Amino acid sequence: MPPVMKTGLIDVFAFIGTNAAAAAMIKDHPSPNRLRVCLGLDAKNPAFVLPSADLDLAVSETILGALSYNGQRCTAIKIVFVHDSVADLFLPKLIQAVDALKMGLPWEKGTKITPLPEADKPAYLRKVIEDAVSKGAKVVNPRGAQFDRTFVAPTVVYPVTSEMSLYWKEQFGPVIPVATFHETAEIHQYLNQCEFGQQAAVFGTEHSEIAALIDVLVNVVCRVNINSQCQRGPDRFPFTGRRNSAAGTLSVHDALRVFSIRSMVACKETKANTAILNDITRHQESQFLRLNHIF
Repeated sequence: MPPVMKTGLIDVFAFIGTNAAAAAMIKDHPSPNRLRVCLGLDAKNPAFVLPSADLDLAVSETILGALSYNGQRCTAIKIVFVHDSVADLFLPKLIQAVDALKMGLPWEKGTKITPLPEADKPAYLRKVIEDAVSKGAKVVNPRGAQFDRTFVAPTVVYPVTSEMSLYWKEQFGPVIPVATFHETAEIHQYLNQCEFGQQAAVFGTEHSEIAALIDVLVNVVCRVNINSQCQRGPDRFPFTGRRNSAAGTLSVHDALRVFSIRSMVACKETKANTAILNDITRHQESQFLRLNHIF
């Protein structure tokens, strides 16, 4: 891609990958301001388990959100914030569910965790787990932090705090960092400092708690999932993000807008000009005016 970008012959650029890779390729274009872009980038999608949450539902959706495809989705849940009043109930349920997942090869029936496709990914995951442990967290599920070539057992790390890489950085693998919160101000602080802003998941049954969090989240992320995992679906809903998570919107409808620039034919409102434009349209001499005229 860099040599192609350097030719300057690219007018539109749709890309799914890291924000660093996207920035580097856009920089290679000799006229970057001319380039139309639609980018789906990194994410650190949080899940928030409120005091009123149905914990069984929160656990099942967290497993789907964090570990489907080994957690290697930009749309995956990348960190779970649990209210400290329910953490002692939530964590055992999560641990039991995680350790019950079958590891194996993709074609084996019932397999949920498979080998990772990147040879260097296990080493990276080991590094971020060890960083968290060195700063006070623990691997709390018995099967966690086990490595066999490109197999990495799903790992729950708790309690994760702001000093740890797992608190901020995208792991993109089968690791579930769990943090606790007491006041919503702690959530606000995390959201204000996080460099990503794609999605969030909120688990709760008390409408006032959920409503208050929605009003904060919609200014930080572009999709809030209520009592369900984070997920994609540009064929049904707009798929985008804020900050370093996206540029433009991926969807069947919005793609046309992203890669379009508005044009206008204007004239003074006189009888002569109106007659000219109506004649052009009537005789279909301009497809643009025939499809877009408002006079």
